[in-house]
Amino acid sequence: MSDYIIKIDFRRCINCGTCEVQCQIQNRLPEKIKLGRLITGESVSTSGRIKTTSAFMPCFHCEQPWCVAACPTQAMVRRVEDGIVYVDQDRCVGCKACIIACPWQVPQWNEASGKVMKCDYCLDRLADGLTPACVTACATHALSFGRPDHDVRKTRNAYARALCVDKEWL
Repeated sequence: MSDYIIKIDFRRCINCGTCEVQCQIQNRLPEKIKLGRLITGESVSTSGRIKTTSAFMPCFHCEQPWCVAACPTQAMVRRVEDGIVYVDQDRCVGCKACIIACPWQVPQWNEASGKVMKCDYCLDRLADGLTPACVTACATHALSFGRPDHDVRKTRNAYARALCVDKEWL
């Protein structure tokens, strides 16, 4: 896994699709290519309200990415410094081996360029100190970007404080 992760707060997501649209705009993608996909579950009625569960699925930036191992030209690259997996467009020959190798079908075929594309957490934006476009565009703040263990510590601390709220030693 990379040093970063995009997380979704299922309670906040309203399934508007802004994350997908902003990704397409940021990366100048054809309409059918989605580097991060909003997956919609079944709608359920709870207490007279209809709720649809959604999940946002960008690339997982695997620790040992199958797409990188499958690429014969080393166009699929995993950065050593942070584990982000990206496509070196100059090296991509369009063989689609990475698409076949990825169990989540994250790499997408771009017919216009004859090359593969995939979520790279908007490397150009990260270089400028910004968050990925999908996260920035999320109207309900359901998407967040950060380090995988960051929120875990924050959540544990909040839970511990809540348990000890009546204690003098806190």
